Amino acid sequence: MCMSIRLEGRVAIVTGAGGGLGRCHALALAARGAKVVVNDLGAEASEAVADEIRAAGGEAIAVACSVTDYAAVEAMVKQAMDSWGQVDILVNNAGILRDKTFVKMELEDFRLVLDVHLMGAVNCTKAVWEIMRNQQYGRVIMTTSSSGLFGNFGQSNYGAAKLALVGLMQTLSLEGEKYNIRVNSLAPTAATQMTEGLMPEDVLAKLQPETVSPGVVFLASEEAPNRTILAAGAGSFEVANITLTQGRYIGDGEDAADQIAAHFAEIADRTGDQVPGSGSGQGQQEITNLMASQNKA
Repeated sequence: MCMSIRLEGRVAIVTGAGGGLGRCHALALAARGAKVVVNDLGAEASEAVADEIRAAGGEAIAVACSVTDYAAVEAMVKQAMDSWGQVDILVNNAGILRDKTFVKMELEDFRLVLDVHLMGAVNCTKAVWEIMRNQQYGRVIMTTSSSGLFGNFGQSNYGAAKLALVGLMQTLSLEGEKYNIRVNSLAPTAATQMTEGLMPEDVLAKLQPETVSPGVVFLASEEAPNRTILAAGAGSFEVANITLTQGRYIGDGEDAADQIAAHFAEIADRTGDQVPGSGSGQGQQEITNLMASQNKA
């Protein structure tokens, strides 16, 4: 079978790559020819995956550090630059779980999850952003989650962090576009150490991490889209969108809140909903509705 996506000459950093999804992503990118920096908190885990890549004929270096430590992240990026002279692909995969209902959750566990998922991705992206701008090429992949996109009981911290990454993607995709930096998000469903005990065993057996990694290869390629949320699991792939309905002009009269209540079904009607090109799209829709109401007057 012909594999048209090739990554020879590209350098990728994959965080949280010592096991689970990150390991599969690193192996998949290496199989397509990319040189890979295998990052994980543990040296033994990251080195084992780097060894796998090298044993298969690829090139890899292992770097053990926390993505929450910006100085360590900068040192990791410097090591990649010293070794290979460029960084083309960043897969922000590192993450942790601290699941509890909100009423039982300690604020420290909320902050920790935000720090690893959100600030970890911010740290790594910041460390490579200028490099990608200067070389006029970059592919950045955020790892979001259905828990952030749609909610999940007991995961308020995780869900908040994961949807925040989509917000980060939305803006960076606009800022990076003229430099040929494409920023996308992956929403994986996979059986990993993080999901053990959350699903029945027969279901987990079909949700192998290997079935998600083709999505990363695509998002890391020259053919990658920009500003896309690619959902993946069990070999199935979908695209999630944050949309805006056509809405209705209500005005600012004293009864505006009552009018919203009276017409909420129409306001929420998804017929003809859209994916705005940027945040200004909301304002444009609102002005359109205002002008339409004045034309009717």
